[in-house]
This record gives sequence, C-alpha cells and structure tokens, in this order.
Amino acid sequence: MKGLIQRVASASVSVDEEVTGAIDGGILLLLGVEKGDDRHRADKLLHKVVNYRIFEDDAGKMNRSLLDAGGGLLVVSQFTLVADTAKGMRPSFSAGATPELGCELYEYFVDQARWKLASVQTGKFGADMKVSLVNDGPVTFLLQS
Repeated sequence: MKGLIQRVASASVSVDEEVTGAIDGGILLLLGVEKGDDRHRADKLLHKVVNYRIFEDDAGKMNRSLLDAGGGLLVVSQFTLVADTAKGMRPSFSAGATPELGCELYEYFVDQARWKLASVQTGKFGADMKVSLVNDGPVTFLLQS
C-alpha cells in the first residue's frame, strides 16, 4: 500500500463538478492499493499518515503530526500511484489490486481514519476526480507499508 501525503493549507476533491470532500488544512493523501495488500498494511499506513511529523512546532521544525496539529485528512484513491514506471514509456499497472480489493481496503482505511481523527473527507473510489490543493511548504512524502 502506498500513500503520497501532502501538507496542505487547503484541499478539495470533486466528482462531476460536485465537491465530495474538502479540508481547510492538514493532509491530502493519495492512496494506492497493491496486490497482496490487506487490513494489516492499511493499519500500518494509517498509523504512519496520522503520526508522521510534517507540521512545524513553535521552533519551526517539522516535529508535529496530524494528530498533534489537529488538521483534516482528505483521502483520494489513486491507482496510478502503484504503477511500475521502470521500463518503457508506458506505465504498467500489473502490481495494482483488483478494483474489488482496492475499494474494500480504501473504505476500510477511511473507516479506521474516522476513529482517529475528527475531520476525514474523501473522494469517490474509481471516479474521475478533480483534486485542488494549496500545498503548504511544499511538503510531500511517499509512504509505504
């Protein structure tokens, strides 16, 4: 399971010109599910996402987590994140989970996140989405479980 996290001042996601999720500040997570992923890996990635220290403390150092900062989490499914780009000029998606497994683990991840955080917003699994964000920093990390 892969997660691209971006510290944002604001972010939103729309499907068919309708906003399905928006946060004022926190983390935008692009979530990719691979073959062989399971709930244990989803739990590990969620732990990293909410505890990864990417928010500044009073001294200006990245020393605070999303839990510490109290920001929102916007979760957007993104199967292209798990593409193999090592060979050729076209990505291979052979490592990607089936849509059924991807949807199941995406929904599980979101449900678990809602137990930990006050504000969790989402896109729509499998939909053509438009994501808008104001990256704060910019600060972007690729996390894997």
